[in-house]
Amino acid sequence: MSWFKAIAAAAVLQVLTLSPSQAGDNLDAVKSAGVLKIGTEGTYAPFTFHDGEGKLVGFDVEIGEAVAEKLGVKAEFIEGKWDGLIAGLDVKRYDVVINQVGITDARKQKYDFSDPYIASKAVLIVRDSNDDINGFEDLAGKKAAQSLTSNFGKLAEDAGAELVGTDGFDQSIQLVLTRRADATINDSLSYLDFKKQKPDAPVKVVAEKANADYSGILVRKGDPELVAALNSALADIKADGTYQAISDKYFGQDVSN
Repeated sequence: MSWFKAIAAAAVLQVLTLSPSQAGDNLDAVKSAGVLKIGTEGTYAPFTFHDGEGKLVGFDVEIGEAVAEKLGVKAEFIEGKWDGLIAGLDVKRYDVVINQVGITDARKQKYDFSDPYIASKAVLIVRDSNDDINGFEDLAGKKAAQSLTSNFGKLAEDAGAELVGTDGFDQSIQLVLTRRADATINDSLSYLDFKKQKPDAPVKVVAEKANADYSGILVRKGDPELVAALNSALADIKADGTYQAISDKYFGQDVSN
């Protein structure tokens, strides 16, 4: 190897060696700035949305504020459409994304996640007067209101239900309420939000799947110090009751698992 090539190779090796460390400096940059920049949608109730006065509110918003406080900084939210939200992390528009980003193997190839801070399960919902359906196996021959392309629709179909197509949770629950469908398999968080808003609605959950889908705080690869700090902050807000208070406010119960 020539002298010039050796020098060039050493320079490349040095860059590769330093890159993770430099990326990890983001935690110091956040603390130095006194601000944790958080990417979020602002249009996804009850997680991140604008109230009647135009203020950004929601479960994820309050989690972000609580985590930032534990880091000793303020939360600054930068809103963007879902389609480009994660890409905004790549170009460093913000430090993290807090927007119900599901923890998946595909995303973990390119990004890091904090520990999970919220869990969602598939639940079986019926009218509260329905005594015929007590489990997923009881859906055989029944009408289930489902989005036809969703995983929930496939669960209902696999259980032997006749699918009644809908555009999503709101329409599905209305078909159950008006007895045009016997049941719907849907997201536990959507159900809890609905019951929080309409506690007297005559529906109930009779079964849930054991496996949950989890969401976490999304971070650029190579920021282990920031991830560790976020995990510590999440543990702290769970230990001191802050998480429980936020969870009760939006869902009426702990939604961490």
